[in-house]
Amino acid sequence: MQKFLNSFVLCLGVLFCLPVASFASQTNCSVVEELKTKYLSANQYNEFITALDGLKEKDKANQLCLNYYKAQARFLQLKYLEEKQSWDDYFANGNTYRDQLVQSAKKVIDQADAGDALKVKSRLLLWQFHYGQQDAFCAPALDDLVSDVNAYAQTSKDTELIKDVADSLSINGEKSKARQIYKLYVDQLVAGKLTDLELKQIAAGFYKEGNLELAQSIYDIYIERISKSLATEKLIPELFEIASLFVYKPTGFFDMAYAEEIYAKIEALGQKNVFNQETIYLRAFNLEKLRDYKLAAELYAQLTQNYPDSKHFDEAIYKIAMIDTYALANVDEAKKNFQILTAKTVLSPQVISSFYQLGLLAQWESDNVKSKELYELLLKNAADKYGSTVAQAKERLDEIAQGKVLSYNLKSFLDLSLKNEHVPTEMGKSELESSGYILTPGQKVTISSVVNMPSSGCNQVELQYLWSGDLGDAAPGVMEASFSPTYADPGTKAINTVIISPGGAADRFFTMIDVY
Repeated sequence: MQKFLNSFVLCLGVLFCLPVASFASQTNCSVVEELKTKYLSANQYNEFITALDGLKEKDKANQLCLNYYKAQARFLQLKYLEEKQSWDDYFANGNTYRDQLVQSAKKVIDQADAGDALKVKSRLLLWQFHYGQQDAFCAPALDDLVSDVNAYAQTSKDTELIKDVADSLSINGEKSKARQIYKLYVDQLVAGKLTDLELKQIAAGFYKEGNLELAQSIYDIYIERISKSLATEKLIPELFEIASLFVYKPTGFFDMAYAEEIYAKIEALGQKNVFNQETIYLRAFNLEKLRDYKLAAELYAQLTQNYPDSKHFDEAIYKIAMIDTYALANVDEAKKNFQILTAKTVLSPQVISSFYQLGLLAQWESDNVKSKELYELLLKNAADKYGSTVAQAKERLDEIAQGKVLSYNLKSFLDLSLKNEHVPTEMGKSELESSGYILTPGQKVTISSVVNMPSSGCNQVELQYLWSGDLGDAAPGVMEASFSPTYADPGTKAINTVIISPGGAADRFFTMIDVY
């Protein structure tokens, strides 16, 4: 009897006992999962590890299971200590916990077969660990994870694990790798003989959930299918429908880069005039926000040429001029477009802003007589409207009246944007991002400078930000990388910044937002 009990029952501390035979027969780790729930619900990580050490490794499957859960326990313990700021334990034992995590995970990876879920889970755990540490092992751990997920997908029908990996990559910013793994998931879905309609409905479902990478992977396969089966005149409306989901919108989910991919597919079909007034505008707007300024300007020009009565005409002409001025340094061409607007008798916010931009360029060129004339025309035409643009014009007129140069921040931006020696600067080290690009008057928005500067060892480079342009009701300081203004007046608002590093001006950038 005692021999039987010894082979059947294993007591774990004083909490409870588990049948060894049950544990040995379950290769899905369900028994260890019960242990994990028991101990980790009380944050008893060390006790859980002790309990695992007390279990007999009856076969390979259980060895893998025990090692995986040891690695996972240490991973969760380190996270817990960080969150609770339990620094005594963290610094005294952190290296030991990290070593146990890595070694236990590697044992699973070395011993498990390609089709074993624990191999993939251990790879994911290792990558998450190195990603959190931001160490030198992060990139190779990611490559190994992708490789093992590919191998796993060839031998297993467990689509959920594949999706879990892709979800984790997506959440942590590895969008490209996530798309690769989502494709494996989608390939297995498609292998289930889904119809085109079912595939489209599944993609739409993931879009509604906000899982854009997965939705895109499924739409890619759907598009590939219907491209072979539908006539061009029926295919194009399907593509426009998909693009309309991902194009920029003030609320809801969007991915402007993916929308442009679809627009490019439509264009490649070669049919003339398939883009109407609204789709030309949406595509131009997308390209503008994607900073493909040259193509954006070409499409805005196409819109104004094909639809001179378009409600977007003034905005499109103004944006062409702004792109020519501040992105392409083509000032002469920009002036022609600003002048198209200032010649109009029907006023719009863009017409008033064009007076300001022409005056600003004249002032920068030291033609104060001309700039004063343009600012005064602005004030005359604006009357009691367009308060923010009027305020900027009055500030410039005060500078002229007092014999002052342009405000330092604004002049710095103009110098970097317009002087010939600075033309090769293509705004490559920084970006300006807005939490919204289409606003209503009074709506708060956050505008942030995202700087991609090379690292400087362990020392963080201290940067300054020279903000200028349409800053709304905000007055961001030189040390502020972001600010949150509101805009009272409608129109296209241009926000500028110059990034100053210890070595001098590092970059400059501008973006436009529209208030309706």
